[in-house]
Amino acid sequence: MKFSCEKALLQNAIAVTSRAVAQKSSIPALEGLLLHGGEEGLTVSGYNMQTGIRAKVSAGVEEAGEIVLNARLFGDIIRRMPDDVVTFTANEKLQVRLLCGDADFEIPCLSAADYPDLPEVEDEYAVSLQRKVLRSMIEEVAFAVSTNESRPVHTGALFEIGEGGLTMAAVDGFRLAVRKEPLEKLEGGAFSFVAPGTALNEVKSICGDVEDLAEITLGKRHILFTVGDVELICRRLEGEFLDYQNAIPKKNPISVTVEAKALIESIDRVSVVISDKLKSPVRCRFEAGKVLLSAKTGNGEAKDICRLEGDGDGLEIGFNNRYLMEALRYAPAETVRIELNTGVSPAIIVPADEKDHFLYMVLPVRLKSSE
Repeated sequence: MKFSCEKALLQNAIAVTSRAVAQKSSIPALEGLLLHGGEEGLTVSGYNMQTGIRAKVSAGVEEAGEIVLNARLFGDIIRRMPDDVVTFTANEKLQVRLLCGDADFEIPCLSAADYPDLPEVEDEYAVSLQRKVLRSMIEEVAFAVSTNESRPVHTGALFEIGEGGLTMAAVDGFRLAVRKEPLEKLEGGAFSFVAPGTALNEVKSICGDVEDLAEITLGKRHILFTVGDVELICRRLEGEFLDYQNAIPKKNPISVTVEAKALIESIDRVSVVISDKLKSPVRCRFEAGKVLLSAKTGNGEAKDICRLEGDGDGLEIGFNNRYLMEALRYAPAETVRIELNTGVSPAIIVPADEKDHFLYMVLPVRLKSSE
């Protein structure tokens, strides 16, 4: 196998595909990258038996072939090479020579026969949307993906594609995040699936903030995300996802409007006395034009006031400080509307205007009697 290509292109492909390489594996080849050179150029692949990432690289391939190189070593070498054209040669003795400018390396490689095949994804359903839209949707929902393996289906985000557009939802037992986006066109009918949160974090990192299209293809057991010259393949999560539509309370008599940044700052201030060892809910008392926040632990007591529009009728409710702050921080709107009912009912956070399409639900923490 022999090829040559620009160092920057190869370095970028290695960086992207290395994110799917197994850190430690009983199969040594999975700790490496598969390099395949052929008529269409060079393809670099990483795979950890859960998620696979494949990147196409523009390269001049003189001799076709494929081998496996240790991802960490290969990445370190290419990163340190001068900005020039890299010449890559592999022989039958599983030895690789890398030349770039005056730099010259010889390293061992593994046979590609030891590398498991990445799954093939049958083209059952597909949808396209702008990369930056997909990236923002993942970012604004993924924080609520569960890390509890007892319900594997909730360690991913639900995608629902239909005439109404694309809806993403994530839930972890304490909060719910829902984000909607219209689609220009839908071909092949409505469909839904659950994608692992770990894979979505990788999709977010390769999407970039550009308007070019990303394509999502659904197979029987796997999902394919195509972003430019990069493909990410992950398994579908099986199981029954929460019926989130019915979990959202429909009647909330109290509605207040607040600047998200101002409320985050107030929660952050009173959270100073809260720590991993000394936990406490943030107590919120919603009154006319303001919310009074407080927290009390062995570290001391903190109080603050945040101005808002509306009247909370003196409702007192407690929240986990991190859960409430994250919902406000990821909300794609400067001003939000908080809908409330009782001190033990979930709080609903939605945009103050109708331009943005998101809904966050945060469950309250039961407060002890007032001190």
